[in-house]
Amino acid sequence: MDIYEIRKHNLVKLIGRQRKGSCAERWGMAPAHLSQILSAKTAKNLGDDVARRIEEVEGLPRGWFDSIPASDEAHPQADAVESKLSAADLVKQMLAKSGKGIPEDTRQRLLAAAEEPDPAVIPGDSGFVKADFNRPGLVGDEVWIAHYDVRAAMGGGQIPHDYPEMLQDIRVSPRHLREMGVTFKEHFHLKMITGWGQSMAPTIKDRDPLLVDITIREFTGDGIYLFSHDEMLYVKRLQKKGRDRFKMISDNKHHDPEEIRVDDTHILARVLYVWNGQPV
Repeated sequence: MDIYEIRKHNLVKLIGRQRKGSCAERWGMAPAHLSQILSAKTAKNLGDDVARRIEEVEGLPRGWFDSIPASDEAHPQADAVESKLSAADLVKQMLAKSGKGIPEDTRQRLLAAAEEPDPAVIPGDSGFVKADFNRPGLVGDEVWIAHYDVRAAMGGGQIPHDYPEMLQDIRVSPRHLREMGVTFKEHFHLKMITGWGQSMAPTIKDRDPLLVDITIREFTGDGIYLFSHDEMLYVKRLQKKGRDRFKMISDNKHHDPEEIRVDDTHILARVLYVWNGQPV
């Protein structure tokens, strides 16, 4: 179950018995786009921008779409959204708008049918397939973290890509990360990148995956940062030296420290963990 399957699962749960057209209008997207995301026959996925926008519109926590639900009770916000427009509510709206000629006994049967609980459904290759959302999640509190094809050089610098592409996602347990001493506010602040070169060895070896917090965009104390300098991308230790300079330090003792100007240095993230178990 990759992150897009998790998002589709949560999207189906969020929509519930609401009209897809109404949801699409509320979320600022074309109904056809929403249908493509829900369809099992297309490869259209729920992207980061749209997921965050829907979360904001519905008052859901940022990153809600990316979490594997443990049970229906794990998402009271989704239940609240669904309850706003139940099937009975939608039928009442329909009858109020265009049901003047419908006999009273027919109106009552329609309302009674709408109020009966129906099993959740998801689009299938033929018709619809029943889906059981009461089962526990597949893996405890684990979440998916995007692994981007950003090569941050730990030597002479790497020219950054204009549009970094995503590699295979990493599935981790936020609780386990915190138990290992990794400090972060929310798991959706975390991304994976790859370090290249030997200048940060033995702490970071060539091509080690690095867990970074992309919300840290300024110097927050001595540590290892992902930053750009002179249009090159680096992963290095930074120390403040005076008011206007950083000391750029390599853990490899064969590489001498350098001084760089604060004004010419743009911090993009802070490295929290190296995927070889090395503390930073």
